[in-house]
Amino acid sequence: MNNLIGIVNYGIAGNIHSVKKAIEKAGGNTLVINTPTDFDLVDKVVIPGVGSFKDAMQELSNDGFIEPLKFFNKPILGICLGMQILANLGFEYGKTKGLGLVDAEVKLILCDGKIPHMGFNKIQVVNPNILLDGLEEKEFYFMHSYEMVNYTNISALTEYRGHSIVSAICKNNLYGVQFHPEKSREAGIQLLSNFIKLKV
Repeated sequence: MNNLIGIVNYGIAGNIHSVKKAIEKAGGNTLVINTPTDFDLVDKVVIPGVGSFKDAMQELSNDGFIEPLKFFNKPILGICLGMQILANLGFEYGKTKGLGLVDAEVKLILCDGKIPHMGFNKIQVVNPNILLDGLEEKEFYFMHSYEMVNYTNISALTEYRGHSIVSAICKNNLYGVQFHPEKSREAGIQLLSNFIKLKV
């Protein structure tokens, strides 16, 4: 099946069912990745995730998914925690090594607003790319207490209580969004449709 999108199932990916349904609504064909060899069957990968950075990396290690993800040279989309674990380090419940695919760290949000940052917020596209095509100034659903910092390949920012949060990144074949497209109505479906249309 052409343009098959793999969704990484690594134990704490609690939003896997809603991500699968949203991708299919956007017109994509999906395969839930349960074993390392499943990566060979797919054309693109989505890393969902709800939970802590430390637990996510432990589950990826337990499932044997770290090496396949590091060497997957086709499009990857990380969603929320799935974006954060692309970074070098996370500081949730101690210091934990991430996948090291982007030069960034993940730290607690420090601002005057309520944490977790939760609800619909607009994104400001600062470096346009195909994933965000047609989505400038659209609202997406956020739910997170930690953010990606010290990063240079920023695609979009979101203002929250006077604080700029990195809401989307892009580096070569890697894409990441801090928000949840599967919970973001029409804008989220459009983003997933853009990902589906990316050339492999």
